[in-house]
Amino acid sequence: MASSSRMESDGDDEAEVEEEEVEHFDDFTLASSWERFISDIEAVCRQWMADGPKNLLKKDAREVSEDLYKVKSELKFSAKNYCMEYYFGNKNEGKVIDWNSTLHDLQLCFGVKEFLVIAPQSASGVVLDAPEASKLLSAVAIALSNCSSLWPAFVPVHVPSRKAYIGIQNMGTVFTRRFEADHIGSQVPVKLMHLEGLYELFVSKFAYSTLDFSMHLFKVHFTMKLTYRSLPHDDDVQGDDPNVTESEIDLGGDTHNRTQWDDDCPWSEWYSAEDPIKGFELVAIWSEKVVESSLEMAELENYSPHEAQNWILSPDMSSSLTDSSKGNRIGFASQLCLLLEALNMSFEAQFMEDFVSVENPGSNNLKSSMVIPPPTVIDRVLKELFHDGARFPDVAAAEHKTARAIKGAPRESLFAQFCLHSLWFGNCNIRAIAVIWIEFVREVRWCWEESQPLPLMPTTGAIDLSTCLINQKLHMLAICIERKRQLNEDFQDCIGSQDHSSPQIEEDSLDEDSSSIMQTPGENFDGKRDSPATSDDSQHSENSVSIVSTKSEDAEPTDLKPSDCIRRGSAGVAGPMMLLKSYQSMHAPFTQEAPLMTEDMHEERLHAVEAFGDSFNFSAQLEKEILASDMSAFKAANPDSVFEDFIRWHSPGDWESDDKKETGSSKSPAIEGSKADWPPQGRLSKRMSEHGNLWRKIWNDATALPASEQKPVMDPNREGEKILHYLETLRPHQLLEQMVCTAFRASASTLNQTSYGGLKQMATKMDQLYITMTSALRPLQANHLSPGSETIEDIRRLCGVFEHVEKLLAIAASLHRKFLQAPRLSEAIFSDCCSFYFPRMGTSSSGDNAQKEFDKKQPVRAHERLVVSNMFTPPTANQSWRKVLTLGNLLNGHEPILREIIFSKRDKISGNHYAARTPTIYQEEVETYRMYTCGTSNDLRVALSVVSCD
Repeated sequence: MASSSRMESDGDDEAEVEEEEVEHFDDFTLASSWERFISDIEAVCRQWMADGPKNLLKKDAREVSEDLYKVKSELKFSAKNYCMEYYFGNKNEGKVIDWNSTLHDLQLCFGVKEFLVIAPQSASGVVLDAPEASKLLSAVAIALSNCSSLWPAFVPVHVPSRKAYIGIQNMGTVFTRRFEADHIGSQVPVKLMHLEGLYELFVSKFAYSTLDFSMHLFKVHFTMKLTYRSLPHDDDVQGDDPNVTESEIDLGGDTHNRTQWDDDCPWSEWYSAEDPIKGFELVAIWSEKVVESSLEMAELENYSPHEAQNWILSPDMSSSLTDSSKGNRIGFASQLCLLLEALNMSFEAQFMEDFVSVENPGSNNLKSSMVIPPPTVIDRVLKELFHDGARFPDVAAAEHKTARAIKGAPRESLFAQFCLHSLWFGNCNIRAIAVIWIEFVREVRWCWEESQPLPLMPTTGAIDLSTCLINQKLHMLAICIERKRQLNEDFQDCIGSQDHSSPQIEEDSLDEDSSSIMQTPGENFDGKRDSPATSDDSQHSENSVSIVSTKSEDAEPTDLKPSDCIRRGSAGVAGPMMLLKSYQSMHAPFTQEAPLMTEDMHEERLHAVEAFGDSFNFSAQLEKEILASDMSAFKAANPDSVFEDFIRWHSPGDWESDDKKETGSSKSPAIEGSKADWPPQGRLSKRMSEHGNLWRKIWNDATALPASEQKPVMDPNREGEKILHYLETLRPHQLLEQMVCTAFRASASTLNQTSYGGLKQMATKMDQLYITMTSALRPLQANHLSPGSETIEDIRRLCGVFEHVEKLLAIAASLHRKFLQAPRLSEAIFSDCCSFYFPRMGTSSSGDNAQKEFDKKQPVRAHERLVVSNMFTPPTANQSWRKVLTLGNLLNGHEPILREIIFSKRDKISGNHYAARTPTIYQEEVETYRMYTCGTSNDLRVALSVVSCD
């Protein structure tokens, strides 16, 4: 043809220019528009064949599905525009897997690998005119024949809803395969709803119509795929409560009492999450077998899905997993975003009351959009915090190993619970937080004034400086309340006993411990006596209680007799050490605990030390009260002690001993009762022996009093009022900074309590979340935050990461409880979810290459089938009244939602009417007839391919 000649001449060199000019003329007797259209198709196909799959992938090929790509070219014929698409795979060797989930619709219908589709560029994308479709298909067939190509070609016809095609394929011999597919959308004949009728429909395509198909045997290859879908949870109106009757539901009973899927999940106290797994789809596949009669097909319809060779399971995931719009985000992440907005607005006022006051000019723009919940809600929150606090069993509940790196409060503490309640208080705006904080501080002050225990806070122990400052203050306040209450009780006891007081002071009233009872001098707790000369007469009467007078530095006793003073506040013998001036064992006293300090108090002391200069002298000055208390207690426990004895016990490093036998680790003296080893030889260190030493001055001024009779080192009333002043005058941004850190930590710790089995990937995601939170929240500890800073943007991105992990955790929890007896399936499905959802969460994927829905499938092993089938609970009458059970092969009362069948008939090429008249070398079987059916109770689709000799 002239057109093809012109195309070939375009690539010639300059020597052939004259010949090209001679042939370049319009001869309408040689080429028509249809022929030029064929030539254009042929040119495109030759180019695709020359490039091959590898080069096409490097050019403009687009991915359709796994291992299926396409390229397209636009053509024009008779004033109409057409689009021709070539579908191909990167791996074209091997046999087509009939039930591969990644197959294209045409691959599944007709069993082809690579193919062409030509369709008009119109709104419908189909050819509505039958002659036009035939002419279009003929043009493609001629072009492919000219190219010696074996690609099948298809043309979509009729209307798009019918998914109808016609097609043709040159098989390289005298044989040609023709394709046709159509769809029945309603009024499917009853006969075609059963396997027997479908079998006879297929046989009618190659057998004589007058035959009785039930009496003849035809070897037909048969394979079937049934798809079942579990009922969605929303349809289960009665839930899991068997006591709820249908009449109660129909009468408008309270459906909020139904058991939700996440009732036992840790987040259920704060919100109810939608089950991310709405249900499951189960595919049961019968592998290929030979069927010879319609009766055999009728028996197959009664088979149970358990007899299928393969089961494949896929979850039906909720669309909210990939929807990042704010309206669909319900959980800790959404509320943390709101709390972050409140932090950004907290810089607009000096005090929290300013956000509530109507006189505040800066809050005019807040009043319309920020709503404060009614007083009843406030009362409920305060009641849960202060009156129902006992519901939390352990304040120091186990947290994640890296949770302490986040400077917040433990999840079960009072401030953490306040932060969690604030997340759900109103819409977590700055005004609502201000209201609930003011009421919270008022309730804390009431506990202080009434000496009531502060809920959810320990009353003992050291202050944890790794927590936020508010938690430290509340912990210290709880200890102050407890000590204040004890002082009040002791004061009341003293008033009540004034009328019965006597001049004689009973020994057991001096100390509650057994160590306060008068001990025999020289006798230790092991029953051993230091000197056999000590007698009971050396014990003092009850009237001989006195306070030992302060000894001067140089005063030394000359006798070695036991003291006439009563020993009080002793905690026991301090090892083998003996007092220097009397032949008695040294006793360790009961001492007061060191004063508690919060982080800001430590910083104040550190700054004072730096300002004072002399660290030793100033440290001694700062510790003067506790040092004097220890000295008084030591004097009471050791009436005959001197300053050197106290140094040997309290600060052994400041005593240089010459006696190598006297060690603190030995159990007894080297020679008991031997005066040769007494007194111990040694001397004070240089800093303790210098003139005007502060420690010796404190020792000289200290009176002998046991710890139980001393004034407390820490004044609980003074410290408690200072803490309340701090809470009442706390700046808004300082409060919100601590709330953000604590809310993130408490929310993550709540989620971390979720049980999700052995899903290691979920544990890894939680570890990564804590590391990310620690890094993003660290700048909040410096108190240098400003509105609109980069730190707030970093935390906003952290909210997105938190949301992703929260969604994955819901998937993990749902899978774990559904597959308790089949953990392998839960691990495999969750692994697919991680690889599919996590890269897409928070992103707006667009384009044809973006996979829209989760379609990962997992094979079910034999021992797992019972667990899977139990998920398909028998439908109730309300759920199945509209369904007509017509397809057979029921699974626990569920009929398949989709039934797909492939029938095929195979014949040998030689020796039958399909063979050519001339001998050929082909002696293998060819699939002469193939029919694919796909249908439900309401529709049916049939795709037929026939091999013929043209």
